Amino acid sequence: MIYPEFLKKDSTIGICAPSSAIFPDDLEFDISLQRLKSEGYNIKETAHVRTGLIESSPAPIRGEEFNQLIADGEVDAIICASGGDFLISMLPYVDYEAIKKTPKWVQGYSDPTSLLYSITTKCDVATIYGANAGGFWMNVLDESVKNGLKRLRGDIPVQNSFELYETDRSGRNGGYNLTEPVKWVCPNGDFSAKGRLIGGCMDCLVDLIGTRFDGTRAFIERYKDDGILWYFDIFALKAENVHNTLFRMKDMGFFDHASGFIFGRVCFPGTFADISYIDAARKILGDAPMVFEADIGHVSPKFTVINGALGEVKCQYGKGSLKISLT
Repeated sequence: MIYPEFLKKDSTIGICAPSSAIFPDDLEFDISLQRLKSEGYNIKETAHVRTGLIESSPAPIRGEEFNQLIADGEVDAIICASGGDFLISMLPYVDYEAIKKTPKWVQGYSDPTSLLYSITTKCDVATIYGANAGGFWMNVLDESVKNGLKRLRGDIPVQNSFELYETDRSGRNGGYNLTEPVKWVCPNGDFSAKGRLIGGCMDCLVDLIGTRFDGTRAFIERYKDDGILWYFDIFALKAENVHNTLFRMKDMGFFDHASGFIFGRVCFPGTFADISYIDAARKILGDAPMVFEADIGHVSPKFTVINGALGEVKCQYGKGSLKISLT
């Protein structure tokens, strides 16, 4: 696995919008970039970051602007401006050969899954499933956000499950509105599992897998001896869609060397047939080591995950941890 160089003081972070754009008057985004600057980083934005459009620009332009940041010798890492819906259409314009020659950390979450997953599985370059560029807006940084910044610097602490999580963003006052107790759920019993971390937003993976931008089979073959530790962030897929997606992935051989499965809190849960997400997963994964309601995904606070790194997840008595190693 290729790990790009971590950031140092005065490193430059490139910001592009491979999915949705930011509105020109978005105050939280300005605060987030100012926070990154206060951490000692320079910022370089591409031209279409602030168009305010659902698709920041046509797919070829989004690909070109991402490639510009990869080729730019002054840019040390890239953070996606935002999530959205249409990132997958820019993948044909991504220069994967350039990424292999000049690997840089690429970070984002939600719709950027398609970009991160393809880079890690096709190029064997680690990527970061963590905050988009607008995620550093709070008055006092939450511990989860601090941990994310540490990863960009190469400081990789063990992440322990949090005490509370957020269900109502409308109650925010300069920070997360944390009200609900965190309790990880292990339907097949407490466990510890190790393996190469890979995954992301399942709502995106369902469209990506099986395309020419999916390098899962080669990734698994490279790291089968380590075991594969899957993590899934479910945004709005219904339980039945999760069942069908897991069936498809299993049928494609993606879980042949799986060591465990981590499912984050579902942002917008739903079901057609009155089935739980746990039951949907167990129908496909059986008694495999798995955890639900983990601190991963769209519901804050959340872990920052490094795709391609070695991970160790533990869960006992409703609490859990994720240790990430680059060795």
